Amino acid sequence: MKKLNVYLNFNGNTEDVFNFYKSAFKGKFIIIQRFKDMPDGNNFPKKDQNKIMHVSLQINKDIILMASDALESQGQKVVQGNNFYIQIEPESKKETDKLYESLSTGGKIEMKLQDAFWGAYSCMFKDKFGTGWMINYTYPKKK
Repeated sequence: MKKLNVYLNFNGNTEDVFNFYKSAFKGKFIIIQRFKDMPDGNNFPKKDQNKIMHVSLQINKDIILMASDALESQGQKVVQGNNFYIQIEPESKKETDKLYESLSTGGKIEMKLQDAFWGAYSCMFKDKFGTGWMINYTYPKKK
């Protein structure tokens, strides 16, 4: 597998969530499409037309995070669960610290950033939007 991209759905706050993630990762939006931009976009209720139909955030050259708003007017409803995390493997301890500091702000820490028994610098938390994150920097093996 060359890449793994994560696709998230939110209950109408995708734009807020992705502006937060953009800031945390210092990424850039590849595309932001709103429901009103679809060919039949004017058929959506006014309150839904500016919601996000699709957003792609370029984190780095290999990683893209994507999402959309689930619309109740279309029979969709997202129920936040505890069945997933997005796992990140940073390239350095310094990068791990930066990601932890920015993504966990306002969230709930489940495992503080620490040296873990499996030989990594690791943490686990839910961000302020309820998305689960695991950050795991594996120390280089000693020769």
